[in-house]
Amino acid sequence: MRQSDDSDEDQMLFRRQHTSATESTGLSAADIAPPLPGDGPPGAERATFAAGCFWGVEAAFRESDGVVQTSVGYTGGHAPQPSYEQVCGHRTGHAEAVEVWFDPASVGYEQLLDTFWQIHNPTTRNRQGPDVGSQYRSAIFFHSPEQEAAASASRDREQVKRRRRIVTEIVPASAFYRAEEYHQRYFEKSGRAACAVTLR
Repeated sequence: MRQSDDSDEDQMLFRRQHTSATESTGLSAADIAPPLPGDGPPGAERATFAAGCFWGVEAAFRESDGVVQTSVGYTGGHAPQPSYEQVCGHRTGHAEAVEVWFDPASVGYEQLLDTFWQIHNPTTRNRQGPDVGSQYRSAIFFHSPEQEAAASASRDREQVKRRRRIVTEIVPASAFYRAEEYHQRYFEKSGRAACAVTLR
């Protein structure tokens, strides 16, 4: 994935754009980008994670038993229908993320959280390996109070194992914008082996 500087100037620009968008409309960020209806397989539940380059994150979750569908995309920002170039240019506030649909009879949300912690470094802010920028931030986007509670408890357990502080965001899920088709299941299409995240 391409690299991009996550400078203080970039962060200030994002905050100004976000404030302008919400103040000019009188709407909150959640109103501007409300959660979209789910379209997963019948009986499946949804989880959304950001852990760096979404190519590798998707590949890791696709290896998990009980995961029935995945998509890579953009979420957590303020601009509708962002493109990859816009996200990489720090103009949208979105993170590269993976939407995971799973069969709760085969795998629990807590198990997906375990995978999430294993495949990236949650102690580096806006960076995973060589990929730098706020779009590569570590985040859990919860879809229910139960997921929020599970994510917080899981983070606290994980923190005990680590010397550095975990900086993972745990925030409500908002609109998930599916990325361009060439990003979907990228490793399977390209034959590449790995991204910055760790594949088992």
